[in-house]
Amino acid sequence: MTRAAEGGLEERVLGRRWTVRLDAVGRGSTAVRVSCSRPSCAERRLPSAAAGRAAAVDHLKAHLRALAGPRSEAYCVCRTEDCHTHLRPEDRQTRSEVWRCGGAVVLAVVTDREGRWWQALECCARCAAATPGARVIATAPTPPPAVPVPVAPVSGASTPQFSDLSSPVPAGPDVPAPRAAAVRRRRFPGKIAQRTVPSTLRPVELRDELAELGDLFRAYQQRTEPDLVLLAGLHARKARAFASWADVTGDISLRRDAQRAEQAAAAARLQHQQRTGLGTDVDGPAVVRLLPMPSQWEYVRSVLAYTAGSAPLPGPEARLLTLMLTLRIACAGTGNLVGQDVTGLGLSDPEGLLGELAGCGWLVLPGTTGDLLASRPENPTSLTVPSLTPHEDAPNPFEFGKKTRSKLSGWAQKAVADKKLRKSTAPVRLLALTLATQTRADGRLGPGGEGITLNDLTSWCPVEPGDLQQLVDRLVAADWLAEAHLTGTHLTGQLTERVLPLTCPHPR
Repeated sequence: MTRAAEGGLEERVLGRRWTVRLDAVGRGSTAVRVSCSRPSCAERRLPSAAAGRAAAVDHLKAHLRALAGPRSEAYCVCRTEDCHTHLRPEDRQTRSEVWRCGGAVVLAVVTDREGRWWQALECCARCAAATPGARVIATAPTPPPAVPVPVAPVSGASTPQFSDLSSPVPAGPDVPAPRAAAVRRRRFPGKIAQRTVPSTLRPVELRDELAELGDLFRAYQQRTEPDLVLLAGLHARKARAFASWADVTGDISLRRDAQRAEQAAAAARLQHQQRTGLGTDVDGPAVVRLLPMPSQWEYVRSVLAYTAGSAPLPGPEARLLTLMLTLRIACAGTGNLVGQDVTGLGLSDPEGLLGELAGCGWLVLPGTTGDLLASRPENPTSLTVPSLTPHEDAPNPFEFGKKTRSKLSGWAQKAVADKKLRKSTAPVRLLALTLATQTRADGRLGPGGEGITLNDLTSWCPVEPGDLQQLVDRLVAADWLAEAHLTGTHLTGQLTERVLPLTCPHPR
């Protein structure tokens, strides 16, 4: 279809688009450069990424303030690139209907999650609503309906001559008055998620629910601030409505859309939980955790359970060292270690314990244990744990990747190196690490705040039940644990506010 055939686009102007980028200047430097796609804007260099982001945002805002707003005569800039920012090529090939731009012309701003670029564009309202992360900041006014200009006949001329008067000529008795602009009413078929809701869809309640959801999603796109709880509810309603739609029509693609809506609802709840540190049904102060993702909390507990079942040596000191080494080399079976990583754990005999792990074959060292303890960050020692080295017969026992492993290892290192635990023994540190993974969101011990059974606690932290009271008292003195009460079956209490950022709570 030619541009002229699509409604006279040749007579309209192309929507504007420009991008402000933040890039590193080079290796070994914290400096960044801010550049703009507009040729008249000069590149700037800033000393840090934070200063660069602030300058980039200010530059974009200056452009937006200089504009008079989106132009109603512009056509969607997405159209020139086949709406590539929100419609994937495989989607275009499998869709039964062609994507069509529509709605008022808007000025939208899109940015990436990492804060590396910001883009402003003139596009249609439909493309803005479909583009992930797009925020509409202005909408072009709807142009007034065109008034027909009367034709004045000219004597002796065989062709009509159009008047150049700027104001309409009053209608005479032989010239009918122009018709009033028709009032636009909402009609079926409705629209939701780029799908048409047919007017013949039954039951009527399902048809109306789908149409209403489409309106609610479009209204949500116009919000100036996100509401993740509201968004999760909309996606949950959409999942139920699309599942019913699939049952009525037998369309498998609707079933897949329902599943994607369920995933979107779960993702929105997860984002809310990450931002607040709590679930969508929990009230309380927000906690910025070192590990913000619930999936990371489950990974930590999986490593804790794995070492409880596969530790090669008994005792809390061997368990702590095994846990820390497992977190360091979980994905590839090999990793680097320095002496301070071991000596900082509060072990009574770190060299002897390393020798025992190497002697039983669980750990492979390139040299002696003394060499490992003497190694420094500029010359680390490479370790290998054969049982963690993945191969065809024994795949990796963990599901997370290298980046996640690094975050988990950093979390554990920060927890055991807490400033008030530096003079504590290895059993105290292991218990502190264990309790941080067995709380609810507000820090109460146990998945539901009811406490931890001693059987579970001693399986993760292998100490005698009679020794637990002394360890608990040490954690209370270190301002790690409060309101602690140890009975013959449970340990109840509350982690202190200062260590809540280190917790990995159980989901409600």
